Amino acid sequence: MNNKLERKYGLFTAICMVVGIVIGSGVFFKAQTILTKTGGNMPLGILAWIIGGGIMLVCLLTFSFMGQKYERVNGLVDYAEATVGSKYGYYMGWFSATIYFPGMTSALVWLSARYTLEFITSAVPGFPMAIPAAEGGCIFGPEVMALSLFYLCMIYGLNALSPKLAGKMQTTTTVIKMIPLALMAVVGLIVGLTSGMLQENFVTMAQTAEVSASPLFAAVCATAFAYEGWIIATSINSEIKDSRKNLPKALVLGGLIIVMVYLFYYIGVAGGATNQELIDSGATVAFTNIFGGFLGNILNLFIAISCLGTTNGLMLGCTRCMYSLAERKEGPKPEMYSQVDKVTNMPNNSAIFALIVTGAWFLYFYASNLAGIWSGPFVFDSTELPIITIYLMYLPMLIQWMRKEKEQPVLRRFVFPALALCGSLFMIVASIFSHRMACFWYLIVFAVIMLIGGLLQGSGKDAGKQTQ
Repeated sequence: MNNKLERKYGLFTAICMVVGIVIGSGVFFKAQTILTKTGGNMPLGILAWIIGGGIMLVCLLTFSFMGQKYERVNGLVDYAEATVGSKYGYYMGWFSATIYFPGMTSALVWLSARYTLEFITSAVPGFPMAIPAAEGGCIFGPEVMALSLFYLCMIYGLNALSPKLAGKMQTTTTVIKMIPLALMAVVGLIVGLTSGMLQENFVTMAQTAEVSASPLFAAVCATAFAYEGWIIATSINSEIKDSRKNLPKALVLGGLIIVMVYLFYYIGVAGGATNQELIDSGATVAFTNIFGGFLGNILNLFIAISCLGTTNGLMLGCTRCMYSLAERKEGPKPEMYSQVDKVTNMPNNSAIFALIVTGAWFLYFYASNLAGIWSGPFVFDSTELPIITIYLMYLPMLIQWMRKEKEQPVLRRFVFPALALCGSLFMIVASIFSHRMACFWYLIVFAVIMLIGGLLQGSGKDAGKQTQ
């Protein structure tokens, strides 16, 4: 077997991965959340999107500098190892393999299934379901669970058997998901200016009982999850052609595209419905008002495709996590997880590990977050709380970059990393502010998983010494 991954992805695929992972289901609904948090204050909502996007961009820029200097197998693990040390790089890789990637992937397959069924049940009102859609069948019914597992296996199989086809799927779904966003941004802006709706929404507040005491802070918190996920693109660092140049370009260009799309979509939605309608019914009402009931329902199909594209990008990174550790002779059985299939050029054993762990997180997500079967202190949001740790783990990397990289110019060494440091701290505080005690219970689970990883860290090196 060949134990090296080939460079098979170009700049366009890398950009599509950045854009495709970040722009998922959240963009379609964050307009409603942000309007609610700000009491229908449209200018304040736009400011929140700009601040959230600014935090993402300064982090992107800083990590793009690292991408130009450090290159090995898995970008994030490479950067952690180079800035802080090999042990820290190992823990970053273990966290990615066991919590961050599989936790988000498990939720995204469910979202893909949910919006697929919402499209079907809206198009065919009499569609038979064990639990009717009006009673939550599209959220926790057996059909959505079965479809979720099908999507999980399908996307896993696509990535394991044909990584090039998976890359093409990423570009295709990214282009498809941009269609409704671009339509609403352009048509909504034109319709809103023509009808006066847009001008009205900029000066009119809405009635809501959920206005935060700190509306701007709460609104920026709401953008955090919408902007999350860009770092996953660095997991295919060793498979991008001329990655020292193309990965930083993909991160920066992809980030700029995301911020512009979010801003113009948010403004476009305001041209299709009043602030009150958007708070009460969500962005779908703007699509329905502008494009009619049929095309309004098509939005659910686009959301499903958008979620599938995001899931594919997550799985694309998830399947390579154990390989990135094994290539360093770290973790359990590196001789097994470092194997790369000579036909598919994929680390299939690493991919199988990813499927198993993702399935375990899906079981947790369903039992605790959807069905309510599990209760007690260890019930937490397995999609958002890992954001606490990923931003927390950025902090020593950013500090060490500023301390070590003496040959870098001031902007690269101090200014952007310092801004990224402040942005990361803000995201940590925002997550704690939003989830409160759930953070404590999650961090206990995190600590246990990291302890298991610590016990397994040297097993690969020890095994290698025994065979010599």
